[in-house]
Amino acid sequence: MKLPDFPESNHPLVLSLQNYSDQELVQGFQQYPDEGKYFIALFCRFGAMSYALLRNMARSHLQVDYLFARVWRNIFYELNHLVMETGGPSFSLQAWITNKVAACITEDQLPAVETIQYTLSTAPPPLWCYIQIALDHVPPLPRLILVLSQTFRWQDHRIEAVLQAEGQDITSDDINQYRQDAYQDLQNALPQDIQEIYFSASSQTSLFSS
Repeated sequence: MKLPDFPESNHPLVLSLQNYSDQELVQGFQQYPDEGKYFIALFCRFGAMSYALLRNMARSHLQVDYLFARVWRNIFYELNHLVMETGGPSFSLQAWITNKVAACITEDQLPAVETIQYTLSTAPPPLWCYIQIALDHVPPLPRLILVLSQTFRWQDHRIEAVLQAEGQDITSDDINQYRQDAYQDLQNALPQDIQEIYFSASSQTSLFSS
């Protein structure tokens, strides 16, 4: 099972950070939460190593990719509270990340392939993390419609029927409008550099996983 490519590593915003130390990247991530480039730079620095540790844990690429994304989602949230100085001069971020991978291997149950809604090729872990945060800024009904249509691939008529059964006075035209509103709210909530690194002008995001 070969290692995946990380094309974001070649983006100028990420390349500009290649000489930063691990500590500087962590501090940038913590001090500038509206900039995603610091986390992406960390991901590009340690992503291949962490994937290599995981790739023998499952038979399917899809399962390995999912575990890989879960590891980096855990790292994303725990980095907010990491104080590297407390570890002393011997502290190693690489060793810390390796321990997070080991914890995932030990603690996380491997999901069945048919239950996985995630693909690495469409949602690299940094983008997945920031999409999850941005979704919290989308109002509940538009968010539900967006997730049902993009993650679970429900057709509008099915969404309409389920929502009407729940007492919502809604039409197919309403569903489309709510979805477009959700896209706009989601885009507004994403850091600008995340959009620059991952989105092309012609693409419409459909990157939703749970």
